[in-house]
Amino acid sequence: MSQIKAAVCREFGAPLTIETVTLSAPDHGEVEVTLEACAICHSDITYMGGGWGGVLPAIYGHEAAGRVSAVGSGVRGVSVGDPVVVTLIRSCGTCPSCAGGMPVACENDMATSPITDASGAPVLQAMHTGGFAERVVVSQSQVVKLSANIPMDSAALLACGVITGVGAVINAAELRAGQDVVVIGAGGVGLNAIQGARIAGARRIVAVDMSPEKLEIAKSFGATDGVLATDDKPWRAAKAAMGRGADAVLVTVGAIPAYDTAPKYLANKGKVIMVGMPHSGAMSSYEPVMLAATGQGMIGSKMGDVVIARDIPWMVDLYEQGRLKLDELISGRWSLEQINEAIEDTKSGSAKRNVIVFG
Repeated sequence: MSQIKAAVCREFGAPLTIETVTLSAPDHGEVEVTLEACAICHSDITYMGGGWGGVLPAIYGHEAAGRVSAVGSGVRGVSVGDPVVVTLIRSCGTCPSCAGGMPVACENDMATSPITDASGAPVLQAMHTGGFAERVVVSQSQVVKLSANIPMDSAALLACGVITGVGAVINAAELRAGQDVVVIGAGGVGLNAIQGARIAGARRIVAVDMSPEKLEIAKSFGATDGVLATDDKPWRAAKAAMGRGADAVLVTVGAIPAYDTAPKYLANKGKVIMVGMPHSGAMSSYEPVMLAATGQGMIGSKMGDVVIARDIPWMVDLYEQGRLKLDELISGRWSLEQINEAIEDTKSGSAKRNVIVFG
């Protein structure tokens, strides 16, 4: 067991408190990682605000990278000192989903928490990670060994935002070269969906956002066109830019109006990829007769449907070739003590990704 600093959520919607907590040593099949960076994702903010319920107290944060500092029995493939990215994707390896190559849909929760507070009470390791802390203990299935050439703050983004956006295009949309894409939302995940479409060889990539500034940033990541979501019937402008409807529309924000209008951007046989996550209980509506008559579809994509041992090394290689932007996604770097300020900055909507750096 060891004593570490962590940012603890004790009340939904309230500022996090910096506390000293106790972290158990890694058990069989587990690794301890001393973190160097953990990015702030809007999913963390939604959870901390109570949008999806949950158990408190809890430590959030799930886009992390660092170095292995201890290993439990039975761990293979990583050793003390190795740089790794830490994801929330915990895979049992034996359930039907894992055995079928879909570890993001693992059917065994395996939820345990290695964390207790100063009084000895358990603290939830939220999203299997608890990355707003100096160290974490996670299942070996959640980590991927990194190249020594990638900075840790950039590597942390590979744990969620990058794999979710790029993976939604490659794995869920199964985009082919020459097809047309609309990406609704040009935030952190949206920019990565745009990168994924560029890498996949899309003909036209139309970014849709409420901010003209974000649309300009989207073009630097590969968008060929930008459409303001505040325009009257923005899908008409998107279709004019493409000369047709989209083969894939990726909704990367958890906004109900985005979901309500997403099918309007589609071509016949096109599909909506649902990536952004609204609050629990929020409802969207659409005309099923239109989808049925045109052969269109809607599909959810969790964490880009990635297999981390396959997809993260590929993305690291793209980064090292200069074909995948990571450094440019970082808006600011903050200390753990500044986490509440970093969260408020992220809530403002102007940041691509804020990163907590340790040490």
